[in-house]
Parts: sequence; C-alpha cells; structure tokens
Amino acid sequence: MTIVVVGIGADGMAGLSPVSTAELRRATVIYGSWRQLDLLDDTVGAVRRTWPSPMMPALRTLLDGADGDVHVVASGDPLLHGVGSSLIRIYGPDRVTVLPHVSSVTLACSRVGWAVQDTEVISLVTAELHTAVRRGGQAVVMSRDAGTPAALAKLLTGTGRGDSEITVLEQLGGPTERRRSATARELAARPPGDVDDLNVVAVRYLPDERRFGALPDDAFAHDGQITKQPMRALTLAALAPRPGQRLWDVGAGSGSVAIEWCRSGPGCRAVAFESDDRRRKRIVDNATTFGVRVDVHAGAPEAFDAAPPPDVVFIGGGLTQPGLLQACFDRLPSGGRLVANAVTVESEALVAQWYSQYGGELRRFAHYRGDPLGGFTGWRPAMPVTQWTVTKP
Repeated sequence: MTIVVVGIGADGMAGLSPVSTAELRRATVIYGSWRQLDLLDDTVGAVRRTWPSPMMPALRTLLDGADGDVHVVASGDPLLHGVGSSLIRIYGPDRVTVLPHVSSVTLACSRVGWAVQDTEVISLVTAELHTAVRRGGQAVVMSRDAGTPAALAKLLTGTGRGDSEITVLEQLGGPTERRRSATARELAARPPGDVDDLNVVAVRYLPDERRFGALPDDAFAHDGQITKQPMRALTLAALAPRPGQRLWDVGAGSGSVAIEWCRSGPGCRAVAFESDDRRRKRIVDNATTFGVRVDVHAGAPEAFDAAPPPDVVFIGGGLTQPGLLQACFDRLPSGGRLVANAVTVESEALVAQWYSQYGGELRRFAHYRGDPLGGFTGWRPAMPVTQWTVTKP
C-alpha cells in the first residue's frame, strides 16, 4: 500500500496532467480539505474525506484499515510547505508518491516577473506574522487567510518598511484569479475587504538595508546592555550555529546575540531569558524588526523549566548568580556547547574554576577604538572579555 499525493491548482481538474487525472479516477478514497475536494469533478468516484482538526493525528493513521492505496489531494506543489513533506517524514519516501502541480510560488513569480531562485518563500500558515518581516530582498508569503495581506502591510509599515511593494495574488491559476498592488503603507491605510482566503503575497522589501555578518549596535534598540559588535562577532563564531539548532541566550539584555543567532542559518531559533521587564519588551521589538523567532522568558534559572531544551547556551549576563552556570550546564544535551562571557573579576574566577574542571577553551579579548583626543586621535580601550567555550561530554 502506498499514499499518492496529487497536487491540484485553482483551475481544478482541467489543469491536471493525464497521470494525475488517472490517479484520482482510480482512487477509492481521497483525503483533502473541503476546498481541494470541491475542485474534483464527477469523473472522480472515490469517497471524499475532509481533514479533521488537528490534522497531524489523522496523517499518522492514514493507512490504518486501508484495503489499497490511499490518495490525498493538496494545493499546488505538496512538497512546498505542504502535506506531502509531512507524509514523507512519517512514512518514508518509499511509501509516498507525490505528483506535484505548479506551485503558487512559481505562479506568483511569473505574475510579477521574478526569478524563483532569487525569491524567498515564507509560510504564515502556522508561523507568527512577524516572521515575514525582512530588511530587504523579495519574498512570496503564503497567507494564512484573507486578513494576512493587510496585517502584514500594517506590520511592515510599523517596522519602517512602509515603502515595500506588495502584490496580493488571489486564486492563482483559476478562472477568478485577481491581482492588486500597493505599497505597504497604502494597503495598511486602506485594507481591501474582499480578499479571497486563497491568496499569496509577493513583497519587495524597501528600503533594502540587508547586511551580513555582525550588525552594528545601533541596529538594535538597547539601553547600553548589549554585547558590542566586535565581541558579538567573536561570540557567534564560538557559538558555531548549525541549521535548525536552538540557542538559550541567558541574561539577554537587548537580545542581540539571540537575533544574530537566528539570522545566521535556516531554522535557527532562540530563547532569551531576561529578568528586566523593559528589556524583555525591547527583545520582542528587536525580534519583530528582524523577523526572527525568539521566545522571550523572564529571569534564569527559574524560567528554564518553561522553555524548550537548548542545543547551545550562551551566558551573557548574571554569570555569578548562584547556581546559574550549573543549571545551564545541566540543561545541555551531551555534545551541546556552552559559551560564557565574563567581564568582572568575580565572573572570571568562576569560569576559570569551571575551565579547570571541564576543560574547553579559555580566551581573553581586548580591543581598542580610535577616539578624538584634542586635535589628535587616541586609543580608548573597551573592557576586556574572558570567554569560556566548552562542549558537554
């Protein structure tokens, strides 16, 4: 028995390939959303079953009691943020056959004249709205519902991207396809009330302020409690983020390290622990500005049990708090990394003690900045930072 996933567009069965049409006509049972199942015509005689909510438990039991192949109908390309990928994760590629249709991303790019390979794909079907904020570039945003375009436009305007060019594309490829364009500011001021639930949003983010590597300090809202740019770059190198990993940023301050971590690679996520209420609000604002996923909690270690476990831990503040370093080390999995930055004699002594016990690497950094000195330039030293990096056995 196999699962056959057939992609279908807004034009229904008229747009299907002969292979996809034949699969649907031989099916005995077909699963899908009501919208997708309604696209099938009377030549498909299979029993039609709509997905329950939540959907994931139904996917795991899809083959239970089945007498033959089970068919699934999905929008566009089922492997692009679709059910096809979920089914392959559950059952493996040998038991799932995917027959893709033209994706909504490709259709959207064709309508606005963009090269697909130069276009980011962002799904808001389950993700939070702010994760579609960017500092430049272009993206096709897959909407959750009819309200997504206006909500995104409002958020972009509020984060300084009101000049961004937005094209809302509805019912792509179908007989009632519609396209409308505006700036984010215009769309936020006059949101249309008749957007179809089936829509994607093509966004060119303006102004384009993309930067790679460690960001300047003034890119973040902060009150001075921030890991400065040079040290942040060294810290990110020590943290060594890998795709999909989760960082705990303990004593997060402005959240700059957590945000740089999230920007560093696909799927990188962060949890920030900060005891100060105003700083926690500032971390949320900074994360929204950069469109990254940072889960913000109150102080450490009391909030540790409420957070998902880390792959890597960074301690940037509160190092000498009794039991903090031990609590962070205990939460790390075997093979996880811990990086601690110390700027006081007391915190230096603590990391030296742990280094003696657990090994790792101990480094001390000092840097100077050229500042005016009368009519000349002198070197002004920054506070030296001792950094301990260790991998838990």
